[in-house]
Amino acid sequence: MTACARAWALSTVLALGFLAPSHAQSYLESESSQTRGTQQRESTNEQDDTRSTTRLRQNSNRQDERGNLTDKERLNEDSLLRRRKTPYVASEFERYVQKALGQDKKVESREGLAEEELVPPTIKRFGAELLLPTVEDLRKEPSSNAGTTVPPDYVLGVGDEVMVNVWGAVDADLRLVVDRAGRIAIPRVGPILVAGVRFADLNNVLRQRIGTVFKNFQVTASLGRLRAVRVYVTGFAQRPGAHTVSGLSTLVNALIEAGGPSPSGSFRRIELRRGGELVTTLDFYKLLIKGDKTADRVLQAEDVIYVGPSGPQVAIVGSVNKPAIFEMSPTETLDDVLNMAGGFNAVADTSRVAVQRIDFTQEDQVVEFHLPAQASTRLKNGDIVRTFSLVSLAHPRDARSKRVRVEGEVLRPGEYVLPAKSTLSDAIAMAGGVTPQAYIFGTEFTRESVRLSQQENYDRALRDLETEFTRSTSTQRALSADEAAAQTARASGATRLIERLRTVRPNGRIVLQLAPTASALPKLMVEDGDRISIPAKPNTVAVFGSVFNGGSYLYTDGSSIEDALRQAGGPTRGADTNSVFVLRANGSVVSTRQSNSGWLSMGQSFSGIAALPGDTVFVPEELNKTTFAQEAKEWTQILYQFGLGVAALKTLQK
Repeated sequence: MTACARAWALSTVLALGFLAPSHAQSYLESESSQTRGTQQRESTNEQDDTRSTTRLRQNSNRQDERGNLTDKERLNEDSLLRRRKTPYVASEFERYVQKALGQDKKVESREGLAEEELVPPTIKRFGAELLLPTVEDLRKEPSSNAGTTVPPDYVLGVGDEVMVNVWGAVDADLRLVVDRAGRIAIPRVGPILVAGVRFADLNNVLRQRIGTVFKNFQVTASLGRLRAVRVYVTGFAQRPGAHTVSGLSTLVNALIEAGGPSPSGSFRRIELRRGGELVTTLDFYKLLIKGDKTADRVLQAEDVIYVGPSGPQVAIVGSVNKPAIFEMSPTETLDDVLNMAGGFNAVADTSRVAVQRIDFTQEDQVVEFHLPAQASTRLKNGDIVRTFSLVSLAHPRDARSKRVRVEGEVLRPGEYVLPAKSTLSDAIAMAGGVTPQAYIFGTEFTRESVRLSQQENYDRALRDLETEFTRSTSTQRALSADEAAAQTARASGATRLIERLRTVRPNGRIVLQLAPTASALPKLMVEDGDRISIPAKPNTVAVFGSVFNGGSYLYTDGSSIEDALRQAGGPTRGADTNSVFVLRANGSVVSTRQSNSGWLSMGQSFSGIAALPGDTVFVPEELNKTTFAQEAKEWTQILYQFGLGVAALKTLQK
């Protein structure tokens, strides 16, 4: 016998006076105990069913290799997977916006198209992705209401479970289900009509009805498992039709269950109809943008949700917080659309927007609106509003701030951001000025734009050199085995030289035309990424190369380059005295080839050039040199060949 049947029998017995009050109390307690036992068994069965369902879902995620699933389970899982793999279907206007942005890809859902080819558009309808159900949403049971608080205005209906707790003159703990007549039956009290009663009024209804039988008691009521209701989603929805939802579900819940509006459906005109009358109209944008859910209503059985056709649409792209396609009402303006998109982002140009407008009589028009003067402009259906970024635009170089690195002998070395049109002197002043040990003449100033130009020219020169070496090697003819070996050695050396030159990278240094006694840098405007390094004043002059004792020598005032060479012992016999050069601390070069007098007496051309602190004198080795024996051998071969030729001519004359 079910709980309802036992309760009805008990009420009948009590009404006929078959039991004394004390016996009735014992009978009521016995029935309550049996009811609790039945409920515990039902709860245990429900837990077993839940565990079985969970195991079923876990097994569904594995490969169905052993055929453990039944046909019905496979059909349910296949249906779930099909819903999960449903691609996003773009509307025609979304595809038009993609094409206008130059991002037109395959976004249509066509039969036979692979899943990875279904590329969703980057600019979608606002709110569309929020309404697509997740896999977890699809796996939920429609009637699930675990962890959900019952609102006070919830209306009880057939199938709801009511938990009644009575104490005082009578004790009872009952779990009752509203029957098809809309009633629950309490032993010794009888049936109570609760269908149509608000949850907030349930305690009062039960107290009044039980109070007709008992005195000095307290009663509380709560809801257990709630009924599932069937509603109908019609119009322009993703999945129109009948949907079974929880009794606590609202208009928004059912709309999400149905997948939201279709590509041609409206987000702003969603109607809830009950018994042929309009209950409420939901503007989904109020919920998505402002969090306003006042138009939402709790659903009842047989409610109808109608999704109307989409209204005028405009797209907004560029430097806004939420680029998307928005549905507009007739009274909304450009300023309203910007607010829907979350306004401009931090780097946007807030002074203007460009509107691309569809014109079927000619090419699309582009109109520019200035803000805020034209913010109240009414947009047209199909407009594309473009906003612009300030940082992505190529501003004039003079208008940009400069990031400069200052190193060396300054008071505060580091990286600084300077205003536009700042100079080298401004950068030094920003770093606190130079120290007493600073050697302004030896300042190393490097620039990124110069480095890139140097690298390009260097690579071009290296390619020309490689081409020249290849051409020279291919056109040479060897007259003997020794010449062939020498040519092979030269080719190998040239290859190694080119590979070594490839590892050299220009540094972008700019030689500053400064006097050796300069105390300030020239008034040269800095660029972004410049580097200024001021060294301490050195007290040596370096000599390297083909000298007898290369090294660094103490600088003395009034000394010359010739004095530095003399301290290193002078050039060796294999030195190329016509190619000696001096690298100054400021990056400039002085060489013997700059003098018309040439090299005489080991550096006569440098005798009048004063040495400077930090100079580096380099004496190269002569590359194309031959010994006396090699020259004699070559002349002997030439004379020998000439003698053979003369003898042959005389023989022919005879």
